[in-house]
Formats: sequence, structure tokens, C-alpha cells
Amino acid sequence: MSDPLVFVDSSEIREGKLEELTMALKELAEFVETNEPRPISYSVYLSEDVTRMTVVQVHPDSASMELHMEVAGPEFAKFKDLITMRTMDVYGRPSDKLLRLMQQKAEMLGSAAVGVHELAAGFTRLATR
Repeated sequence: MSDPLVFVDSSEIREGKLEELTMALKELAEFVETNEPRPISYSVYLSEDVTRMTVVQVHPDSASMELHMEVAGPEFAKFKDLITMRTMDVYGRPSDKLLRLMQQKAEMLGSAAVGVHELAAGFTRLATR
């Protein structure tokens, strides 16, 4: 069994784009829920002052995240004028293919470097549906 991946990216919201961004985020979340059966969690958070957003995803394995990047990838372009991505981190062991896809997304949406953080200790308990 492969280990789950946790993916976190953080972006600055461009001035005057909050309303458009909020609509686009709702559409993207619905798209992911409808078209991707494997993600365990897909959540978007806004900072208290609504100047930053953070996306947190949990996938059962690298293949699930790869599929997300391929299926939802065309949707990411809609965010180019709405945000500037500042950080992109994956916790777990991504495949080489997933790292390439993440780097492409980071370049398209901002100046984020992709950080990889491998598990040093711990365990995961995933609830079953």
C-alpha cells in the first residue's frame, strides 16, 4: 500500500478579484468532486483579511494526485489573472511525473517553488466511507 499525499499551496489574491475568484473556486471544487473519485479531501481556505488563499488536498497516493493534475489542469488556467501562487508543498513521496506536473502549475500561476517533504515518522488512519 502506498502512502497518502498531502498537498498545500498558498496564493495571494489579486486586488479586485475576490468575487470572481470565489465563483471560480466553487466551480473548481464542484468539478473535482464530480470528476475525480479518489481525493480524500479538497478544501480551499481564505485568510481572515481575504488577501490569501490556501488549497489543501489529501490524496490516497501519487496516482490520485497525478489524475487530479491532468483532469483539472485545464481549469487552472482560469486562475492566472486572479491569483499569484507563492508556495506549493507536497507532504509524502510524489512520483517524478507528479513533480513535473506540479512545477508546470507553479510556473503558470506564479513564482512558487515546489517543496517536497518526506515523512520522517508517524502514521495515517483514513476513515472509510
